[in-house]
Amino acid sequence: MEYEQMLEEAYENVKVTAECERFEILNVAGHHEGTRTVISNFVRVVQCIRRNPEHLMKFLTKELASQGEIKGDRLILSRKLASKDVNDKIRKYVERFVLCAKCKKPDTELSDEDGKLYLRCMACGGKIQIHRI
Repeated sequence: MEYEQMLEEAYENVKVTAECERFEILNVAGHHEGTRTVISNFVRVVQCIRRNPEHLMKFLTKELASQGEIKGDRLILSRKLASKDVNDKIRKYVERFVLCAKCKKPDTELSDEDGKLYLRCMACGGKIQIHRI
């Protein structure tokens, strides 16, 4: 098989999805059910910022003074909230728990060492201690 033929076959077999760019903060999509707010794309938002859904939920529930639970791909908050307020809190979370304080890149991971939480940057090698939620 020639190289071009193998390359064409590989392109046909590869699935390309447009979930999110390298780093993108998606806006929440949701609706109200009575007095509750349902964020229907919560898991997708979490996947784009590459963090644990429970960690983001804990942050949002504290910041928005609301109880919450994850059901499937959705986050259900126990009070009516505007999507603008939720999006603002997600941006605040990203600034605090995703972006590197030194180089401002999103190539980070959270690590728990000796009972302390650190934000470690894979781009510049920086490591800073951050407060737990």
